[in-house]
Amino acid sequence: QVQLVESGGDLVQRGGSLRLSCAVSGSISSIYAMGWYRQAPGKQRELVAAFTRTGNTNYADSVKGRFTISRDSAKNAVYLQMNSLEPEDTAVYYCHAGAGYGAAEYDYWGQGTQVTVSS
Repeated sequence: QVQLVESGGDLVQRGGSLRLSCAVSGSISSIYAMGWYRQAPGKQRELVAAFTRTGNTNYADSVKGRFTISRDSAKNAVYLQMNSLEPEDTAVYYCHAGAGYGAAEYDYWGQGTQVTVSS
């Protein structure tokens, strides 16, 4: 089992910045991928940024150059630095972890943190 707790969501103005944090606990050694997703009202959940199982990073085209995903293994945390925020970035942001136990793989999600960007 993996537990994820997000924090850092807030209301900001266009052009502002936020840093989201995801505290990770549980079977950390089983995690092979981690990332951030977001879901806006009436839309499907979408990938924002992620560390893949090969150690690479993926970003949605809409956030490239503005958002940066990072991690601190000593603190068991993953972060999402968001700069130059736009109203279109308004969404609930979820931390995700993919974990494997033998042949079985599982997806874990945090409870989400609200990011609202005003114009």
